[in-house]
Amino acid sequence: MRKRLVSTAVAVAAAGVLVTPAVAQADSGPAAAPAPAPVQVLGGGTESGTAVVSGRNGPGTRLSVEGARTKSAHTLKVDYQVQETGYWCGPAATRIALSARVAPPSQGDLAAQLGTHEGGTDHIGQVTGVLNNNLGTGWYETKEMPDDPPTQAQKDLLWNDIVKDVDNNYPIVANIVAPPGNQPPGYPGDQTIYHYFTVIGYDDANRTVLIADPASFGGNQIYWLSFDQLASLIPPKGYAA
Repeated sequence: MRKRLVSTAVAVAAAGVLVTPAVAQADSGPAAAPAPAPVQVLGGGTESGTAVVSGRNGPGTRLSVEGARTKSAHTLKVDYQVQETGYWCGPAATRIALSARVAPPSQGDLAAQLGTHEGGTDHIGQVTGVLNNNLGTGWYETKEMPDDPPTQAQKDLLWNDIVKDVDNNYPIVANIVAPPGNQPPGYPGDQTIYHYFTVIGYDDANRTVLIADPASFGGNQIYWLSFDQLASLIPPKGYAA
């Protein structure tokens, strides 16, 4: 994310959703950072706007998001972490995606691999390369969405990529542009936000997607977003799937 974020502590609980946050501690020995407590995301429904929200929102806050599967929904187990700087959304989103399959490097290590600077991570293709390098696979490809609004073919490809990747335990990393009037929950409504976040699940019945958002705007860390809104946020950028 290219605009610095100011973290605030927000305590909100979505009905029927279990939320038990854990916060990464400062360096004080190997035992200083306890394993994050688990978070279950399907108990509160999968409608757009249903959120899992942490009451502690500082940089580095961690949640262990439990995967689940129902008749229409599939979500992945990941290690979520709030981005540690205002411009490390790319490294943080990449780390979340990697955590579904391997013990991920730190945000700092990934920032170095991605070439992230104070202006952010320049292109989704850098994320694609780092994902494949760390996994030792060629699974991820860069998918561009230059048309705004996207074509129906681009939307169909995005949905198919989400379903295929999640079903194979590969989260998607999306590069988004969120202007005032078209933003996920909690975003500062007076700014256009250039950002990376991770798609870690979908629900076919409600046509929603589960987002792990390292910015944690307003404490919104894990939340359901309508697929149509996701598709509108990605142009003119792209995603790694």
